[in-house]
Amino acid sequence: MMTTAVAEAAASLEDFPSVGVPVDRLRAWEKVSYGIGDFACGLSWNVVGAFLLYFYTNVAVLPAAAVGTLFLLSRLFDAGIDLGVGLMVDRTRSRWGRTRPYFLFTALPFSILLVLTFTTIEGSTGAKLAYAYVTFSLLGILYSFLAVPFSALMPMMTRDHDSRMQLGSARAIGTSVSVILATAATMPLVGLLGSGNERRGFALVAGIFAVLTLAALLNLFINCRERHYDEAPRGEAIGPQIGMMLRNRAWLVTFLFCTLNFLRFGCVISVTAFFAIEVMRAPWMIGILLPAVSGTLLLSAFIAPMLFKRTGIRKGCIAALTAAIMLHCVLPLIEAQHGLFLGVFLIAAILISLTMTAIFTMAADAVDYHEWTFGLRNEGLLSSGISLSTKIGMAIGTAIIAYVLAMAGYEPKAVSDSARNAIRWSYYGWPIGIMLAQILIIAFWPMDGKHERIRREMAERTA
Repeated sequence: MMTTAVAEAAASLEDFPSVGVPVDRLRAWEKVSYGIGDFACGLSWNVVGAFLLYFYTNVAVLPAAAVGTLFLLSRLFDAGIDLGVGLMVDRTRSRWGRTRPYFLFTALPFSILLVLTFTTIEGSTGAKLAYAYVTFSLLGILYSFLAVPFSALMPMMTRDHDSRMQLGSARAIGTSVSVILATAATMPLVGLLGSGNERRGFALVAGIFAVLTLAALLNLFINCRERHYDEAPRGEAIGPQIGMMLRNRAWLVTFLFCTLNFLRFGCVISVTAFFAIEVMRAPWMIGILLPAVSGTLLLSAFIAPMLFKRTGIRKGCIAALTAAIMLHCVLPLIEAQHGLFLGVFLIAAILISLTMTAIFTMAADAVDYHEWTFGLRNEGLLSSGISLSTKIGMAIGTAIIAYVLAMAGYEPKAVSDSARNAIRWSYYGWPIGIMLAQILIIAFWPMDGKHERIRREMAERTA
C-alpha cells in the first residue's frame, strides 16, 4: 500500500513541466538527489561489505571457508542477473521513464531484505548456512534492480561532460557519506543497541539503515528526470548487442578498471576489522580505517573535477595510483606508529578515491562512445556490465579474504601467529598488486580529448 500511494503521488508530480530550465541544465536539488541515490545503494553495499563476513563468522558462527564459498557463489550468481536487468531497462517504457520505476518498486523489498540478511536463525550450522545463502542471494538480486538503473540514469540525465562530472562528484559524496555511516557507526551502534548482544545489535542497526535506504530511494525517484534516451523499444537479438558492448573500448576499460577497483575494495574492507583487532591490536582503528577506504570520496569529489579537467582521466588516474602504491609500500614500515600510519593511509586513500570518482564519469562516457561507434545508446545493458563488475570484484575480493582466513586456521577465540601474518600481508599485498594492474588497464582509456568531437559528430548525424 505504501508503494502504491507513493506511486500515485509521484504520478501527479509528472504533470508539472520543468519551466525555464534548459534541457541539459540540472537543478541543484536534482544533483543532490542523485548523490542521495548513491547513498541509498552504498549504505547497504558498504555495511554488507564491511561487516557481513564478521557477522557470519563471529556472530552466526559459520565456518570461514563455507562463508567464502557463499560470498563467491552468491555474488557471481546475482552478477549474472545484472545483464538481464540491463536489457530490461533498455526495453522499459513507462509513465515514469525507463529507470525510475525500478527505484519505486524495489525500494521496500530491498530494505526488508537488508534486515533479514543481518538476522540469523536458531538451528544447525547447515540450516543457518542455508538461511544465509537465501537472504544474501535475494539481497544481491534486488540490489541489481537498483544499481543497474541507477548507473543508467546518469547518461539519460545529461549529455554535458561537465554536468556529468558534477553528477559523478555528487555520487562520490553520496558514496562517501554512506561509507562513513556504515563503517564508522555500525559497530558502536551494535554495541549501544545490542547492550553486549551483537546478534540483536546487528539486526537493529540493519533496521535503521533500511529506513534510511527506503527514504533515499523514494527521493531519487521523485526528483531525478530522464532527458536523453532511445524513444522506440528495441527488439534486436541479445547476442549482437553484447558483442557490440565487448567491442566498445571505453566500456571494456571501464569494466576492467572497475572490477579491479572493487576487487581491491572487497579485500581491504573485509580484512580491515581483523587487521585492526589482531595485527594492530587497536580495535578503535576500525572506525578510522574502514571509513577512509572510500569515505575519502567526500574530499576527492571536490578535487577530481578540477584534476581530471586538466590532466584527463588516463593521466590523472595513473598519477594518483602510482603515488598511492608508493605510500602503501611505506605502511608496513610504520605499523607501530599509529598516528603516522593513519596519516599516510589517509593520503593514500584520498588518491585512490580520485580514481573511484573517475569511474562514475567513465561509465557515462562509455554510453556516448557506444552511440558514436554503433549508433545505439543501450544505457541499461552498458550500465549492467559496470554493475556486474562491482559484484564480481567484491565477490572475489571478499572470498579471497575468507579463504585466506580458513587456510591460515583462523579461530575467533584463539588466533594463531600464522593467521595474524596472513591477515597482515593480505592487508598490504593485495591492494598493491591490484593497483598495478589498474594502471595497466587505464592506459588504454580512449575518451580523453574526444568529447567535443563525439558530441559534434552525433549532432551532425541527428541533423
